[in-house]
Amino acid sequence: MAKKELPFTQSQLTEIIRRYPTPFHIYDEAGIRRNVRKLLAAFAWAPAFKEYFAVKATPNPSILRILREEGLGADCSSMAELVLAEMAGIVGEEIMFTSNNTPAEEYRKARELGAIINLDDISHIDYLEKHAGIPEIISFRYNPGPLLKNGNAIIGYPEEAKYGLTKAQIFEAYRIMRDKGVKRFGIHTMVISNELNPDCFIATANMMFDLIIEIKEKLGIAMEFVNFGGGIGIPYRPEDEPVDLNYVGQGIRQAYEAKIVPNGLHPLRLAMECGRLITGPYGYLVSTVLHKKEIYKNYVGLDACMANLMRPALYGAYHHITVVGKEHLPLDHVYDVTGSLCENNDKFAINRPLPAIDIGDIVVIHDTGAHGYAMGFNYNGKLRSAELLLKENGEVELIRRAETMADYFATLDVPANKLMLAAATSKE
Repeated sequence: MAKKELPFTQSQLTEIIRRYPTPFHIYDEAGIRRNVRKLLAAFAWAPAFKEYFAVKATPNPSILRILREEGLGADCSSMAELVLAEMAGIVGEEIMFTSNNTPAEEYRKARELGAIINLDDISHIDYLEKHAGIPEIISFRYNPGPLLKNGNAIIGYPEEAKYGLTKAQIFEAYRIMRDKGVKRFGIHTMVISNELNPDCFIATANMMFDLIIEIKEKLGIAMEFVNFGGGIGIPYRPEDEPVDLNYVGQGIRQAYEAKIVPNGLHPLRLAMECGRLITGPYGYLVSTVLHKKEIYKNYVGLDACMANLMRPALYGAYHHITVVGKEHLPLDHVYDVTGSLCENNDKFAINRPLPAIDIGDIVVIHDTGAHGYAMGFNYNGKLRSAELLLKENGEVELIRRAETMADYFATLDVPANKLMLAAATSKE
């Protein structure tokens, strides 16, 4: 059972809102650091274990700097994410660059930073060589296709997913790179997302260890590292159990000692690229109730919307909701909790039992620390919210300001005086 608690008191939150109007995302630094240490401890036995944080989950340099201090690298998949890693002081082989349908300039930037490039398709070998050159170390993403049946709406089932190389292509790709003179190799997969069953991660490790052994036998290539991807879920629902990381770590250790060691492949560096696991439980979307509506259903309208948190609309995902100051009242009302977009799926909750809600109440939506702000957009001209950091010492730092009307119109040919007027008007 996952307890859904807040890292701040009602009075602390009131003071934060006085300084920073809702809506905003706020991240708990202490919780994030604790979470990182749990993961690293679970793999302390492994040779040079590396967690490459999935920048896409929480693309903010302040968060990345915290994670760099804890020893994490960065999993990047775009130019902007590479630049964010660089801004946070994460460079060289501390970056794993895994992208798909990749433009040449992104490969060149990855080469400039010294990142490990993880190719998504066999055709990208020639493309990479032509536009950026062959690096010292190379990796390929494996897609087991029909050999593996699990998957979900987020990542797709392997046979239907656009990612990675087939098993036959994997062998051909490594042969090509070996013949081109590459001496250092790694391998990657990512076949599950937001998974709570710990045995799935152990099964993935076994699958990859078997493949690594086969590659060594057929091609004479010994892998330097294996990246199991991310995919470790978090308990979004209070009744969910979090993944037992120690269980996962020990299960993979048993597989490693049974397969990698006796086949002369030790030391093999293990890596993961979790995002949601690291920051997800320690981010919160704070919003104010603007309206109530009673028609065929009862609705609560927030000053946040799908632009601030897309997951419930996109996946039907559950996010727990706390009405601040009413945590101990009976859940004797049923509401749809909505935003203001002109889309009926702009809802944070549907038929959710909650205490009686009044206009002006503060609502906190839990577990928005990953794929929350990051997935935002500007549909209906909605401006993206601020991001705050609740520091270990209890202070609150603005780590991304809220967008303004001037930001929204910045890419249009609009006279500066009109932009200034619009921005000023929006603050009134």
